Amino acid sequence: MNKIIYLLLLLPFSAQALLDDKIPVDVKAYTVVVDERLGLSIYMGDAQIVQGDLTINAETIQIFSRNQAITKVIAIGTKKNPAHYKQNQPNQPRFIEAKAQKIIYFIDKKLVRLKGGAHLIQGFDSFSGGVLNYDINKDKIIATKSKDGTQRVKFKIKL
Repeated sequence: MNKIIYLLLLLPFSAQALLDDKIPVDVKAYTVVVDERLGLSIYMGDAQIVQGDLTINAETIQIFSRNQAITKVIAIGTKKNPAHYKQNQPNQPRFIEAKAQKIIYFIDKKLVRLKGGAHLIQGFDSFSGGVLNYDINKDKIIATKSKDGTQRVKFKIKL
């Protein structure tokens, strides 16, 4: 049985943390591929990233970096086992939780894009659709149907 690899991202190109460079980023995966020249790390097999109250889980997680700072994280799941994102937001009564077949976290823009069976819970409200964009700074959600129109936008708001 493969042993899970526990890593603290101390690689030169990954020295900057996702949100707070004072908090270490812990990574778990079965397989790790690091290409410092490309600024890309790929974590495969029940991968997980944890930094403080941020958690991202997926079958595969790709971390992109430039100039020793992480710029983007892509978490790839499946229809049966989607990628998962969870983070505490100071202006929300509960954690923001999201799942989708693909989650793209643009670090500089503080934007989380969910694609394929996207579902997001914000406070006591929930949103789903083909694609969801969550702007962390503006606390704004934009939901759209899937390209083929099979996944329409749905939401439930508790007032």
